[in-house]
Amino acid sequence: MSLATRDTRLAELMDDPACDPVLLRRTLERFRFVNRVVAGWDGIYRTRLRPVLSRSGGSGRILDIGCGGGDVLRRLATLARHDGFSVSAVGIDPDERAIEVARQAPPVSGVVYRNADSTVLEREGQEFDIVISNHLLHHLTPLHRADLLAVSERIARRISVHADIARSRAAYAAYAIAVTPLAPGSFLRTDGLRSIRRSYTPAELRDVVPAGWTVEQARPFRLLAVHRKQ
Repeated sequence: MSLATRDTRLAELMDDPACDPVLLRRTLERFRFVNRVVAGWDGIYRTRLRPVLSRSGGSGRILDIGCGGGDVLRRLATLARHDGFSVSAVGIDPDERAIEVARQAPPVSGVVYRNADSTVLEREGQEFDIVISNHLLHHLTPLHRADLLAVSERIARRISVHADIARSRAAYAAYAIAVTPLAPGSFLRTDGLRSIRRSYTPAELRDVVPAGWTVEQARPFRLLAVHRKQ
């Protein structure tokens, strides 16, 4: 196995429509712990999203594309409300199984979930101050990635932030060790390691994002594709 290049031949087990539903639910539910430790959305909120909400007069709409079990969106909405902002938030995912898990989680005021993709919301004429995704880019084909970024750019009034893993041997080794206590009875270990092998290096992601987008390294092992309008 080499991490020198992206291994796009790999497929994650949880993406299989026929995968074990019990293991899938456990995986989606446990992402809450993995994302709090690994994904760094608290820092992204403080440095990139909170200033946007402040400039918006203390209110705004947030969209999470490919929201999975919805934990990232619930966390962002909670942080925003703690800061006194009035936010409404929509999480979308084309996988009905993920939306079911999101809807059964403890609710957060102002957060709703839809079994849809971003093109549906664009056709409806919806716009959002903030558009995000977490660990989505590495799943996508070049065409789907280009479509996602284009739609994000059109429906985001202020900022789009698509966060993903920065592929490296260190990231692979660290995740393999850290996830072990949470992994039994789920897809967390297998799919997480496959995700790292499918993910981008900073240079690779910079080569494929459109003009007007920047690639930022928010913390070790994390990349952000960012587009700002204001």
